[in-house]
Order: sequence, then C-alpha cells, then structure tokens
Amino acid sequence: MRLVLKTLTYGAAAIGLGAALTGCVSSKRVQDAETSYPPIGQFAEVTGGRVHYVQKGSGPHVVLLHGAGGNLRDYTFDLMDRLTDDYTVTAFDRPGLGYTDRVPSVETGALATDGDSPTAQAAMLREAATQIGITDPVVVGHSFGGIVAMAWATTGLENQADVNASGVVSLAGVMMPWPGDLGQYYTVNGSSFGGAVIIPLISAFAPKSAINSSIEGVFAPQPAPEGYAEYIGGELAIRPTTFRANVRQVNTLRPHVVAMAERYPNLTIPVEVVHGTADETVPITVHPEEAIKLIPDLNLIRLEGVGHMPHHADPQAAVDAINRAAARAGLR
Repeated sequence: MRLVLKTLTYGAAAIGLGAALTGCVSSKRVQDAETSYPPIGQFAEVTGGRVHYVQKGSGPHVVLLHGAGGNLRDYTFDLMDRLTDDYTVTAFDRPGLGYTDRVPSVETGALATDGDSPTAQAAMLREAATQIGITDPVVVGHSFGGIVAMAWATTGLENQADVNASGVVSLAGVMMPWPGDLGQYYTVNGSSFGGAVIIPLISAFAPKSAINSSIEGVFAPQPAPEGYAEYIGGELAIRPTTFRANVRQVNTLRPHVVAMAERYPNLTIPVEVVHGTADETVPITVHPEEAIKLIPDLNLIRLEGVGHMPHHADPQAAVDAINRAAARAGLR
C-alpha cells in the first residue's frame, strides 16, 4: 500500500510539474505573440465585451470578416487597400479571434465545449458596426467568415436596421451543411479533454515551422504570398483562449448552418460568390453549388485550380465581386 501511495504521489507530482511547465511556456508565448502582433486598429465597446476593427477609406460601406483561425490582418495584408479609394472598408476581428472578445454568455473555460454561433457573432459585430456608423454594408466573408456574413444578412430578414446587409460577398465561404464529420482534429480539440490538455500543449510547444506549414496548407495548391506568414501573426491563433474559441466554433457549426439554410430562399439582396474549384477545405460542390439552388440572387464565379484563399490567389476577382454586389444593391 505504501508503494502504491508513493507511486501515485510521484505520478501526481510529475503531472503537476508538467502542467506548471506547460502553463509557463504557454504564457510566455502568448506574451511574445501579443508583443510581436499587437492590435492594429481601434475598439468598439459592445454588450459584454469589445470588438477590434480597422476602418479606412470613404464611400459606401464594405465589411470584411476573416476565416477560421485567422484575424483581420488577412485583409489588411492586401485586399483592404484595393478597396479604400471607392469604399469605407471595415475589417473586424471575429468574436474570440484576434483581439475581439468572445460572445457574451458563451462558456469559455478550459473544459467547456460551447462555440460562438454565426448568428451570435453577427449580432455582436452588428452592434459594433452600429456604434461606428456603418450603414447598408456589403458584407464580405472568407471561409467561416462567409457563414457569419450570411448570418448578418439573414438577421436582417426580421430586423429593420441601418446596419442590415445590402449585399453579401462570399470568398470560399461556408454556406451549406456538409456530409460527414470534421475529423479528429476538431473532434478532439473541441472536446473538454482537448481544451484542458491538448490545446495547452500545442500552445506551449508547437514550433514556428508547424505554424508556417499550416498556413501553406490553407493556401494550397497556391503558395502563400511572400511575407504573409510574417505579417498575419499565426502565433495569435495558438493562444489557448483563441485556439479553444476557434475549434469550438467550427466543431459546433453544422446545426447552425442547417437552420440558416432554411432561410436562404427569403433573401432578396445580391449574393456574389468567388470560389476556387480546387478548394478542399470548403468544397465548391458542397457549398455554393448547393446554395445557388436556394438563393435567388446568387452569382457564382468559379476560379479554376484555385484553393481556399481566392482573395489572395486572384484579388481582382474579389474586388470585382464586391463592385458587382455594390452596383446590384444600388450603392454605385
């Protein structure tokens, strides 16, 4: 019995020491990431938190919403400056990512599994948009940001507000329910065990090379633009709070998409989609090619051989889609 107790004691001490070491390393990496990649915009105070945004330009309003694991730097790297001569452009950090707080009332502890729904994210961002004077925006969303853009639009079906979308542009955006599950990465990391054990380990010990490899994987089959990995701040994505928020949002997304898709036929605003045929993350056959059957005013531009980052592979196609949406909405 004494031997068993001694073994258990040593084992508990080792686990505790390992957890303490992981926590210290993770905290240092968070501090370093936030020092290297600080907020580059302003903050809007909203119910239960604050929203980080960058706003530039003049003219009709365009809102930019980034994808899973990203932040608004994805747009300030290139696309935003292509639009500011013609539009007032606002790029938001989505709730839980970058420097925007999570949606109020969503449980955020290490053992929690709740995700910020697209509709709840849209509500938080619409509140921020109202505060900073955004009206009748064309709402642009990439990847996960695409479904938040659609939530922004469907929210306007029963809520008359100046901040309602006048059009939507989806850049490789999630739009429809998908078959099957998301795989072990999201299943495990979105679980209580993943949140409490796996994510802190990744946050503490994932090498820079792994972060860069992940970025290259998102762009495939195109390469990431020169300087993108150094600019985007991939280290911000593996901060434990951000990592948990992201995987939980993705892991709990599908039921929300199912419910939202039922409302698509009621949309009367223009919807422009730019989507690569080689996108394996959000396949064109699953998302826009199914959504076009439900949305009366959806216009789909297929980019042959392009992967999941069409606004970087062909930024002019993204600008053209925004211009078409604005024109169709009577903003130009």
